[in-house]
Amino acid sequence: MGLISAVKREATYLGSIARTLWLLRLVKPHSTRSIVDIVEAQARARPANAAILYQDQVMTYAQLNARANRYAHWALGCGIGRGTPVALLMENRPDFLCAWLGMFKVGAQVALINTNLVGAALSHSINVSGARHAIVGAELVRNFLDAPFDAPPALWVEGIDPLDGEVGNLTSALAAASEASPGKEARAGVTLKDRAFFIYTSGTTGLPKAANFSHMRMLFMMTGFFGALRPKPTDRIYDPLPLYHSTGGVCAVGLAFLSGGALIIKRKFSVHEFWSDVHSYGATMFEYIGELCRYLLNAPPSPLERGHKVRAITGNGLRPEIWRQFQERFAIPRIVEFYGATESNVSMLNYDGTVGAVGRVPDYLEWLLPSRVVRFDVEKEMPVRGPDGLCIECEADEVGEAIGGMSKRAGREFEGYTTKAESDKKMLRDVFQKGDTWFRTGDLMRRDAHGYFYFVDRIGDTFRWKGENVSTGEVGEALAAEPGILEANVYGVAVPGMDGRAGMASLVVNGDFRLDRLPGDLRHRLAPYARPIFLRLSPRIDVTGTFKQRKVDLVREGFDPSAIADPLYVMVPDSGGYERLTPERYSDIVAGRLKF
Repeated sequence: MGLISAVKREATYLGSIARTLWLLRLVKPHSTRSIVDIVEAQARARPANAAILYQDQVMTYAQLNARANRYAHWALGCGIGRGTPVALLMENRPDFLCAWLGMFKVGAQVALINTNLVGAALSHSINVSGARHAIVGAELVRNFLDAPFDAPPALWVEGIDPLDGEVGNLTSALAAASEASPGKEARAGVTLKDRAFFIYTSGTTGLPKAANFSHMRMLFMMTGFFGALRPKPTDRIYDPLPLYHSTGGVCAVGLAFLSGGALIIKRKFSVHEFWSDVHSYGATMFEYIGELCRYLLNAPPSPLERGHKVRAITGNGLRPEIWRQFQERFAIPRIVEFYGATESNVSMLNYDGTVGAVGRVPDYLEWLLPSRVVRFDVEKEMPVRGPDGLCIECEADEVGEAIGGMSKRAGREFEGYTTKAESDKKMLRDVFQKGDTWFRTGDLMRRDAHGYFYFVDRIGDTFRWKGENVSTGEVGEALAAEPGILEANVYGVAVPGMDGRAGMASLVVNGDFRLDRLPGDLRHRLAPYARPIFLRLSPRIDVTGTFKQRKVDLVREGFDPSAIADPLYVMVPDSGGYERLTPERYSDIVAGRLKF
């Protein structure tokens, strides 16, 4: 049985890798064939096929291409062309995809703005892209107008008439634009090495960082999933994830557009409507993140959760402890878990569905996919180095930081952020030999004897909650602006039964601090997922000799009121306010009776 399993494992892996490499043979840095050409080819080959399903709307490939052409002609009329950055702030709907596709038709670059952002984080994200034009959905106009821009970009709103001259009426402008192709000359000179997107990730600086995302990276990512799941023109991919993230906005989109299948867009994820949508749209695949899976498992049983047409799902964050239960309860034939980050050169897929693994790199393919795990000092938050000054690779199943070898080879490049300083922070030099450079993922993993990687936790000042990266620096700055808060130390704590880590802040306050005012103030400063769930009022905050706040002990102590003398508070979901965390309420959280 062991030999048969090993043969099946290697056959599945090698077949998937070979198929993907064959599909990638034409994806070269100087190629001009981008996602634009792929969609246009689908519009010619299968014009009546559904490209996007949204609510009760069906947009065919011909209609998708025509709508994108309207965006392209509008852009040309505004002087937008090759290399011009344009900000896109819009909730999930067909025009989100039409907009960036239209911008690509004229060679423009698109900043995909997180729809949860408000205030300084929103204006910063747009500013760092250099965008002088912003395409904004009607539902987010007020957030844009309230953001503190020094010199706001020209605002074009899709979905409503202009507000007393404050904004441009994009709806009317598109209606007057041509549906004819602007031609390849409109994007002359654009190659796959050109930037396609700015996609944002939270770092330790307190504000979102803009990661460069080239057309080549887009096709590499899309093709990787296409090679793994082998979608067909008859497939329908359900995508309830945000389109401003690479998981929902690139991976899922690629499964549909590369195959000629249909992408099912959900405005926002709804656990109550999930299986109803899967049935009504006839979904054959869906994209997930771990928190989504947990929500579905926690929901009451539904007659619609089985008997569907789903044949495969893909995503990241499906934790080992719920993997089998999720697959069996919902009758999912195949799960393809993956690992990767928008800015990372480390990416892998779990082709054969090994429970809990985020991907695999066997020893014999390390030359092609150089991903390793090195020993890591949690207190110093840096890899351990030996007497020779080089890093030490972990033994099988030893936990360390995952890193990826950087080179000029396609797919191994680190495209970095918009600032060199932020990019340099992710580079690890002199790793296994003097002069080499590797990418730091910031994730703790272990790798077993067969080459399977297993995610353990995130490192340092950034943690994940509700499928989003939360910057402790950004949260700390928002808390520091509150009257009466003298110091704030922000960190993530594990909550039983929940993916990721919930935000917790240890605060030093004076008599001006008002707990009842804090929730309302934070709503104007932070996205919902970034607002601390737990508060700890401490007499002081311990620091290291270099005045760095100590977090390790705080994380270990967690939020148990019976073990902590400091007053503790919890944000109660029903009221949105902070209330005293009593032992009884703590028991409700641990038992899963109080959910966030």
